[in-house]
Amino acid sequence: MILDLTGKRALVGGGSQGIGLAAGIELARLGAQVTLVARDRDRLVSAVEKLPVHLGQHHSFLAVDYTDLPQLKNTIGTAISERGQFQILINNTGGPAPGPVASAPAEEFIAAFQQHLLVNQLLVQLLVPGMKLLQYGRIINVISTSVKQPINGLGVSNTIRGAVANWAKTLAGELASFNITVNNVLPGATRTARLESILESTAEKKGITINEAAEQMLRPIPAGRFAEPHEIGAAIAFLASPAASYITGINLPVDGGRTQCL
Repeated sequence: MILDLTGKRALVGGGSQGIGLAAGIELARLGAQVTLVARDRDRLVSAVEKLPVHLGQHHSFLAVDYTDLPQLKNTIGTAISERGQFQILINNTGGPAPGPVASAPAEEFIAAFQQHLLVNQLLVQLLVPGMKLLQYGRIINVISTSVKQPINGLGVSNTIRGAVANWAKTLAGELASFNITVNNVLPGATRTARLESILESTAEKKGITINEAAEQMLRPIPAGRFAEPHEIGAAIAFLASPAASYITGINLPVDGGRTQCL
């Protein structure tokens, strides 16, 4: 099995922490040169220092706000011009705030649509020409198991994640003949700041402790535990590798068996 990513360059969204950083670490372990993208420069400096470095590898970061599309386009475009093309794109952005869909204002849907689907589209348009030129491309979107089974209390997220999944499936068909694959990784409950926020919100709404909220969340998970970020990162790195060259257009749950559908 060929997992070697030596000589490949990867752009990793949300790379300063959580699943994004974990994906960056796993990609670096396979030999890729990793560029982490996030808003917080200080966190990015610390995150890059955690990436494994082999002979010839050089990792970097880009501090940019995904809510500012013109700035994002300029920053990524400049990086490509100055540093070269990327063969791997990891689309990963923090999810919308929890809450019921019926009471969610239109502004929340618009903001989430831009932060997820429109950002992904912009990055694809910037990176795909280089992937075609280099005859290697891996686009991996970190979304949610909600595309298979909606999650209670995440109304806006359920809606927008579904749109991203269908966008990705369409894109996969368009790009497959160029040796560019497009896949979605669907993390289950993973030990990140996002999970902590959801547990705190759940505990407050139900009038229970955070530990009790965690116990309730764990009940439907056959594995009986939350995922660790590196477990999601490993799935992402595999899909980015040459070994996954004939896998495209799929939704891959990494959820300890929680999703109750095929």
